[in-house]
Amino acid sequence: SLFRLKDLEVAELGDCDVRIKMLAAPINPADINMIQGTYAILSSLPTVGGNEGVGEVLEVGQRVAALQPGDWVIPASTGLGTWRTQGVFPEKLLLKVPSDVPMLCAATLSVNPCTAFRMLTDFESLAPGDSVIQNAANSGVGQAVIQIAKASGIRTINVVRDRPDLSKLVDRLMALGADHVITEEMLRKPEMKDLFKSIPKPRLALNCVGGKSTTDMLRHLQPKGTMVTYGGMAKQPVTVPVSAFIFQDVRLRGFWITQWKKNHAQELPPSLADLASMMDALYQLIRRGQLTAPACTEVPLQDYKAALEAAMKPFTSSKQILLF
Repeated sequence: SLFRLKDLEVAELGDCDVRIKMLAAPINPADINMIQGTYAILSSLPTVGGNEGVGEVLEVGQRVAALQPGDWVIPASTGLGTWRTQGVFPEKLLLKVPSDVPMLCAATLSVNPCTAFRMLTDFESLAPGDSVIQNAANSGVGQAVIQIAKASGIRTINVVRDRPDLSKLVDRLMALGADHVITEEMLRKPEMKDLFKSIPKPRLALNCVGGKSTTDMLRHLQPKGTMVTYGGMAKQPVTVPVSAFIFQDVRLRGFWITQWKKNHAQELPPSLADLASMMDALYQLIRRGQLTAPACTEVPLQDYKAALEAAMKPFTSSKQILLF
């Protein structure tokens, strides 16, 4: 195994640093890709895994203004190494979380819901009544897309892989606010025409699979629609028929939340206002009960091996959350 549970010395607290005690941190597909060395960020080894989570402030350096002991914080960017009981981090790498945000919501907020929010906002100006189509709709991002879209009056067509307990999954996504849940096979069927009698064709498609599922999804986009790719779980390229480009003038874009956050951290304000206003919008949704944590399984840190194995199984519909 690449993993060890190790005791490390906690760094000295500098003037601009914050000592935090981690409370909960999820295992995301990108965390596993980073460990496998197939991700765009490669840490020098040995390193601490984990890119998101929520912690409680224990102690702050003399020049730390915005945080105090007892505050909850989440990472402002990727690569913090959240799978640890304690750590010392520069204040600028942390965002304060309002105290009324539930722990599991906070622990899973900085990657998937932010990705969902940006993709629904930045590529097409969607209005109430418009529709979006997405694959891997049961993923963490997928569940956030359903809820954020629903809160804005945008309808969702959600594609999932066929599976033994399909009806249970369909019920769960419908309960989150999905308008339609269909299998990849159904995308190819003539019955899709009936579906579009009650819902407009989507202007936006969100893809984190690749391969055939993506090509089939693309066929249902409106002319001049946009497909945004943010993952490649099938490990197959995105294949686009020439006709989609020529006759439909579709746009193909990519999105990576790490890059978005990097761009916004490096520019001078007011671009940080984009990050703040997104976080505020997400907190509002959480307060209104319109955005919940994804389906989660809570695992104590010492059982991390079981959690990693579970996270890598196919058809997982529950996110593994390490508790410290």
